[in-house]
Amino acid sequence: MLSVLARAASRLGVGVPSHLVRPVVGLQLSIRSIAHQEGLPKLPVPPLKQTCERYLAMLEPLVTEEELEHTRALVAEFLRCGGVGERLQRGLERRARKTENWLTEWWMQSAYLDSRMPVAVYTSPGVVLPQMHFQDRQGQMRFAAKLIAGVLDFKQMIDNETLPVEYLGGNPLCMDQYYQVLTSCRIPGPKKDTMVNYGTGKTPSTHITVVHNFQFFVLDVYNSDGTPLTVDQIYMQLEKIWNSSLQTNKEPIGILTSNHRNTWGKAYNNLIKDKTNKESVRAIQKSIFLVCLDAPMPRVSEDIYYSKVAAQMLHGGGSRWNSGNRWFDKTLQFIVGEDGSCGLTYEHAPAEGPPIVFLVDHVVEYMKRTEMVRAPMIPLPMPQKLRFNITPEIKKDIEKAKQNMNIMVHDLDVRVLNFSHYGRKYLKSYKSSPDAFIQMALQLAYYRMYQMCCPTYESASLRMFKLGRTEAIRTTSTESVKFVQAMDDQSKQNSEKLALLENAIKAHRTYTHTAIHGQAIDRHLLGLKMQGIEDLTSLPEIFMDTSYAVAMHFNLFTSQVGSKTDCVMSIGPMVPDGYGVCYNPMDDHINFAVTAFNSCEDTNATKLSRCLEDALLDMSSLLKQTAKPAE
Repeated sequence: MLSVLARAASRLGVGVPSHLVRPVVGLQLSIRSIAHQEGLPKLPVPPLKQTCERYLAMLEPLVTEEELEHTRALVAEFLRCGGVGERLQRGLERRARKTENWLTEWWMQSAYLDSRMPVAVYTSPGVVLPQMHFQDRQGQMRFAAKLIAGVLDFKQMIDNETLPVEYLGGNPLCMDQYYQVLTSCRIPGPKKDTMVNYGTGKTPSTHITVVHNFQFFVLDVYNSDGTPLTVDQIYMQLEKIWNSSLQTNKEPIGILTSNHRNTWGKAYNNLIKDKTNKESVRAIQKSIFLVCLDAPMPRVSEDIYYSKVAAQMLHGGGSRWNSGNRWFDKTLQFIVGEDGSCGLTYEHAPAEGPPIVFLVDHVVEYMKRTEMVRAPMIPLPMPQKLRFNITPEIKKDIEKAKQNMNIMVHDLDVRVLNFSHYGRKYLKSYKSSPDAFIQMALQLAYYRMYQMCCPTYESASLRMFKLGRTEAIRTTSTESVKFVQAMDDQSKQNSEKLALLENAIKAHRTYTHTAIHGQAIDRHLLGLKMQGIEDLTSLPEIFMDTSYAVAMHFNLFTSQVGSKTDCVMSIGPMVPDGYGVCYNPMDDHINFAVTAFNSCEDTNATKLSRCLEDALLDMSSLLKQTAKPAE
C-alpha cells in the first residue's frame, strides 16, 4: 500500500504499517482485561549479531551475489567492536529499559502519523460483510440500528473491562488496542498528525455520528439513566435523520479528509477558523464511531459485485457516489448501503486487525440474535444536524479533494476471489499450515507471472508483549524459491516437489515463530535506524545500501485475517508496482482480495488472482498425488 509513502518509508527504514495481522488462535477467558497488562513482558531488543546474520540470510534470494558481497562488508563494518552498531544497540537497550515498549511510539509516528499520503486507499483497510438484501429503505435502517446496538454491546465490555483476554500458547496477549478503537480520531496537521482518544476523559462521549447524503448528524445513543437506546429507538432516530437529509446537493465536506495529509492539514486549519465549523468537526471527532448511510452504487454483474463493494469500502466510489459520505480520520466507520452493500473502513494508526475482527464477529453474532423490540414511547430529541459554513476557499479545497479522490478511485484495481475448491479444513487434513500453504501459493503465483521472486511482507502480532504492535514475516526464503522454481520443472518428480513445498512451509512457520516472539529483523532494524536519527549522527551505510532498498520494497504486501464471519478484507498495495493481498481462510473456502494500481503497467490484480487460483489448485493436486491425508 502506501505508494509514495512506501518509498519514503523505505528511505526511513520504517518498513510498513501492518494492516491486518495474523489471527490469534487461542483461548479467551472473560476476566478483567486491564488487570493482566502489568504482568506482560516488555518487547525485547534482539541481539545485534543475530539480526545482522538473519538480515544477510533474508537478502540471499532477493539480491545479486555482487550486491550481497557489498552488503556483507557493510554489515561487518557495522558489527565492528566499538563501532556504530554497538553504540546504536546500547542506545536502543537504554530506551527499552526506560519505556514500556521501545518500539510503539516510533512505530505510530513513522508508519502512520508522519505519513503525508491519504489515509483512504493508502493505509486504511476495508471490510466487506456478506451482502444484505434489503427490500426497502426501512430494511437498511433496521440493519443499521441493529449494527449500532451491537457495537454498543461491545463497548459495554470495554467500559466494564470485561473483554475476554486472548491467549496464545498459554501466554496472555496485550489487549490495549481494543481500548483505542472507539471514541478516537486522527487529527490532521500541516507536517504530522496526532491521535486523540476522547474515551479517557471525565465526561465520555455518549453520541455517534451518522452521515447521509453528505450531511452529518449527532445521534445520542444513551438514555439519561445511562442505558443504551434499544434497537427500536435507534431505528426511529435513524428515520428522523433520513427524512432530514433528503437533499442531494449538499457540499461533501467529508471528502476533505481523503486528501493528502499536508493539504488536508492546511484546509483543516482554515475550516475550523469558523466557530460553527469547529464545533461540528469536534462533534464528529468526539463521537464513539461513525455510521455512513450510503446511496446505492451502480448495479454490476454478480461475478464482480464483491470486487466493487471492496473498492467502495476502501474509498467510497468517488465524488459522484459515496466518497464524501465519510470522515476518513475517524477510527471506525461502519457503512450501510441502500443497495445492501455493507462493511466498514478503519483508520489504522491506533490498532491492527484483531480488535476490528473481534468487533465485527461480535456485532454479527449480536445481530443474529437480536430482534426489534417495541420500545416504550419515550419521546427522543431530534438528532442534531451539524452545520458547516462553506466559504469560497473551503469550496475550492473540496473541489481539489474531489479531483484527487477520483484519481485514486480510477487508479485502484480491486479483485475479490472466492476460492471455493477447499479451505483450511482440507489443508489441516494433510497436516499443513493453512497460512504457510497460502503464502507459498502466492509465491508460486507471483513467480509464474514474473519469473522472479520478490520481497514479501506478512503481518505478525507482537501482542505477547506490552503495547506490542506488529512485526514482519518475510515469506520469501531460499526454501520458497527452490519450491517455486521446481514446481513447473518437468524434470522434477512430484515427491521432490512435495518435499520442497514442505521445507518452504517449515521455514515460513519457523520465521513466524521468530517474529511473534520479538526476534525477527524488521522492527529491530527500524529501531537502530531511528536511534541513529535521534542521536543526530550520520546514518550507517547499511541503511543507504542498495540491498536495504530492495529488501524494503515489498511487491507483495499480504495479511491473513482470521474472522469467523464470512467477510472479505482488502488493503491497498504498499508500493506503486506492487500488490496488496488479504485473505480469510474459512473451513471450506478462502476469501481473497487482491489490489494493484492501474497506473503501473506491470501489475494486474485480475491476472494475479487467476494465477493464485491456479497455484492453489496445482498445489492441491500435488498433495493428492503425493501425500496422504491424516487419518
